[in-house]
Formats: sequence, C-alpha cells, structure tokens
Amino acid sequence: MAASTYRPRPQPVNRHAVRRPLANFRRNHTSPFRHVDVVLVACIGLVCLFGALMVYSTTRGAEPPYDASFLKRVVMFLILGGLVMAGAAFFDYRKLRDYWPFIYGGSVLLLFLVLVPGIGKSTNGTQGWFQLGPFQLQPSELAKLGMIIGFSGLASQFRGDLDNARVGMLLGLCGAPMFFVLLQPDLGTTLVSVAVAFALLLVAGVRPRILGLLALAAIVGTTLILTSGVLKDYQVARLTTYVKQDQVATSKADRDLRLNLEQAKSAIGSGGLTGKGLFNGPLTRGKVVPEQQTDFIFTAVGEQLGLLGCGALLTLLGVIVWRVWRAAQLARDDFGMLLCTGIMVMLVVQVFENVGMTMGIMPITGIPLPFMSYGGSALMTSLLSMGLVLSVHMRRFS
Repeated sequence: MAASTYRPRPQPVNRHAVRRPLANFRRNHTSPFRHVDVVLVACIGLVCLFGALMVYSTTRGAEPPYDASFLKRVVMFLILGGLVMAGAAFFDYRKLRDYWPFIYGGSVLLLFLVLVPGIGKSTNGTQGWFQLGPFQLQPSELAKLGMIIGFSGLASQFRGDLDNARVGMLLGLCGAPMFFVLLQPDLGTTLVSVAVAFALLLVAGVRPRILGLLALAAIVGTTLILTSGVLKDYQVARLTTYVKQDQVATSKADRDLRLNLEQAKSAIGSGGLTGKGLFNGPLTRGKVVPEQQTDFIFTAVGEQLGLLGCGALLTLLGVIVWRVWRAAQLARDDFGMLLCTGIMVMLVVQVFENVGMTMGIMPITGIPLPFMSYGGSALMTSLLSMGLVLSVHMRRFS
C-alpha cells in the first residue's frame, strides 16, 4: 500500500498575536506607560512654574531694567530636571536593588571629598559645594536620596527579619552620610536625614522599644551638642532663636537672626488675604528679607499673594505628598515601598521646616522649599526623586 502523501496545510500566521508592550501600550494593561500618575506630574509642573515666577519676582530688582539672569538659570534647571525626572520614570526602579551599594557609596564619597581643602568650596561657613565652572553642586542634597536608596536596598534584602545585628547595619548605613554632613557643618540637612532614617526604620519593622531608645539618644545627644560649646554661636542661635523670641538676645548672632525672623514674619503677615500683588511686595521686592530667593522664598508668596497664594501652594504640595504616599501603598515590593516612603518623609519634613522657620515656629536651618527655592542641586534632587516615585507607580502591575 502506498505511503500517504498527506501533508497538513500551513496555518496562516497571525501577525497580531504577539504585541510589543511599548508600541501598543494602550492594549497592554500591564504596560508601565498606561499607569503614569498624571496628577503627580501636573502638580509638580505647577509648583515648579510657581517657584520660577517667585524667584524672578524676588531677584528682578525694584526698578527697570529688570534682571532676568536668575530666571534663566531656573528655567535651565527646570528643563534639565524635567529630563532627569522623565529618565528616572522610564527606568525600572527595581534594577536599583542590584546597584544600591554603588549609588550609596558614591554619595558618601562625594560628602568626603567636599570636605577636602582645595576640592570643596565654603560658603557662609559651610564647606558643602563643588565649584563646576559657573555652577555649584551640593552633594548633601544628593546624599539624602542616596541614603534612602541604600536603606531601601539593604532593608528589602532582610524581608522584615530584623535582629539587632541587622538593625545595627541599617543604623550604620544612615549614620555615615549624617556624620560627613555634620562636619561641613550642615545642620538642616542632618535634621532632615534623621527624620527620614527614623521613619524608614519604623516602616521597615524595627521594634518600638529600639525606636524609643534611639529617640531618647537623639534628644540627649542634641542637648549635649547645644550645651557643650562645640557649635559656634551662630549655629546655636539658628537652632534656639525660635523658642526664645520673647527673651533678651544674648549674642550678636542671636540679634541678627531675630531681626531676620521678624522681617520674614512681617512680610508674610503684611500680605493679608490676597497679598499686595505680584511684583509689588515692598519687603521682598526690596530685598529686606535675607536669602529671599532661596531659604525664605515662602515670605515672597505670603507678601505678594497673601493667604490665598500660600494656601494654593501648600495645597499643591499636599497633593504631591498624597500621591507619593499612594505610590508607596501600591508598590509591588518592599524596595519600592521603602523608596517612596523615604522620599515622602524627606518632602514633608523639608516643607514643614522651611515654612515653619519663616513663621517662627521652627529652627532657622537653611532648608530649601522643594521645587520652589532657587538652587540647582536641590531642584534636580527633588525632580529625580519624583521620577523614581513615578517609576514605582508605573510598574505596580508588572
């Protein structure tokens, strides 16, 4: 019997059976590009534009021709920062778990190098900048994010199993950058780092008894530092002036800071409900308030735009904090959750401290207002942090 010559007919190729997630993200429900947090991006953009406007308002001068040099630099930093944020959002944050030792180690190395005479630059008594041509790089800003990435990477490897040895490792990881920042000295950044570290330890699962002991040690250590004579007069005044405003000043530094604080409070209070009008604040336009475009940018908002302007700004910042907190809740892994938590706490502490010091309820520590204060390092770090938050949010289904 002859062998069968039957051969199956070739099936037609379905060219649409396999889809590329990047090219067809609208049909792929797990594609990261379907889950961009548009609300977060919009609020960040609005606050950044608000900040650029207020920087121009405080630096253009009282009489024409107006100076736009500060505004041009801010716009340049915003463009670069926007590209950095977009790049971080498109980058898969989970890859940082493999490289966190290098990121953390690099940030600590920069903190060490900035203290070396001839390499780092000193400004207002703080040696915390690298001079890169016409620009300055402040490594302490990057170190805050580096510490968060390092802590998240190490703690996620422990998977909640934190014995005393592992808690000690996490404390050492947080303590190294704080030590070098304190040597600059940069008390404001150190305080922010302490708050971030404490929050990360809490979220990572450290026992309350250990956290209580750490809080007690921090209080005792702060008291000893303030009373030991290690700090200079102006440093002590920055930390204590706000709690003794009704007392007689005991040093020149204390008197100067009280004058600065009174000027800042007067500027905010004089704005009333609607403010004196954009570009019309006599105190902020006339540079009566010190460090107007950097540390005390909030006073310009209060004087020129009043309570309504301050409320709008704080509402936008509050929405940003809420979206970062939401990203932490929706994160698929411990690394993403810890990363967003650290960034959220860093943002909250900086906003609360900056706004509080302009109103006399917090120490004057020189912490910039996120997305608002003039300064390339702070703005780039904030936008890079938001890019990582977006990356976590975008990949919660993948």
